[in-house]
Amino acid sequence: MRARGLWIALPLCVALSACGDTVGKQALYGAGAGVLGAAVLQGSVVGGAVLGAAGNVLYCQQRRGCR
Repeated sequence: MRARGLWIALPLCVALSACGDTVGKQALYGAGAGVLGAAVLQGSVVGGAVLGAAGNVLYCQQRRGCR
């Protein structure tokens, strides 16, 4: 059942994760994707928000094409 949730959450997170113009927007978009992924996988929503925000900011800051 957990694997099925992963296959549902992964495309949703990819669709929601996007780089914003500012670090705040990047964190907000990442947090939204993290919350959705955690909810689908029945994990910690707060943990998903924190990890999603941090992950998206790091990703966007490393990729020059995102800004």
